[in-house]
Amino acid sequence: MSAKPSKPMKIALYAISIVTCAVILYPYVVMFFSSVKDINEIYRIPGTIWPEHWNLSNYITVWQHIPLLYYFRNSAIVAFGATAVSICCAIPTGYALARMNFPGKKGFMQFIIITQMFAPVVLLVGIYRVMLTFSLTNNLFGLILLVAAFNQAFSAWLLSGTFATISHELEEAATIDGCNRVQAVIRVIIPLAAPGIATAVIHAFIGAWNEYTLTLVLISDTFKKSLNVGIRAFFGYTNVEWWYVFTCSLLTTVPILLLFQFVDKHIVGGLTAGGVKG
Repeated sequence: MSAKPSKPMKIALYAISIVTCAVILYPYVVMFFSSVKDINEIYRIPGTIWPEHWNLSNYITVWQHIPLLYYFRNSAIVAFGATAVSICCAIPTGYALARMNFPGKKGFMQFIIITQMFAPVVLLVGIYRVMLTFSLTNNLFGLILLVAAFNQAFSAWLLSGTFATISHELEEAATIDGCNRVQAVIRVIIPLAAPGIATAVIHAFIGAWNEYTLTLVLISDTFKKSLNVGIRAFFGYTNVEWWYVFTCSLLTTVPILLLFQFVDKHIVGGLTAGGVKG
């Protein structure tokens, strides 16, 4: 048995944790305080982090300056749609990479990693011409397909490692009980792989929710823009309405926080799901 950490060690670990959390949360604290300031406090020199007058009405009036509800809707459609497409394609791909041997498998796995080196901005000209050919510009469906394509490679690579850790004997036991291969994967393998799938979902959703470059280039209709692109409306030629920028930026983090709360429960449940025959 390993020895319990001493009291000084515990204090040091707690101190490191507190400092780490403070460093991570500091930008969000500054954003929140800046979001409740007015123009005079934002541009005051020297400025202060703590607002003198709490202008909470910014969180209400921001909805009147831009079609924020449409931006939220478009971002949600793209994020959920791209995540669903990416994961539905990544699960069978990851399973095949983990369970099947075929010529060039190692090279294919390396190619998957190499594709992550190319940012969308490098391929923008080619992407735009292809999307224009298929009349998918200024179209949320086309944007969903593109975002899913960029997220799918990493999701497949991640899930292949997850499926590889699950014993073959579990599938064999399922086939003995009368399941075919597809049923064994759905009823046994996928529940056991829930933690890895949840991680892939989080990565794909965050990537889709934060998508900016493709949306900026492919979407021209104001009411089809995503939240990240719509915030640009507060950047003028002579000044920037930072109080609204920070307000919208904080609002964009809410869906991500809710997703973490939702998926976290499934990660814990997935650690034991399918482990006992009932």
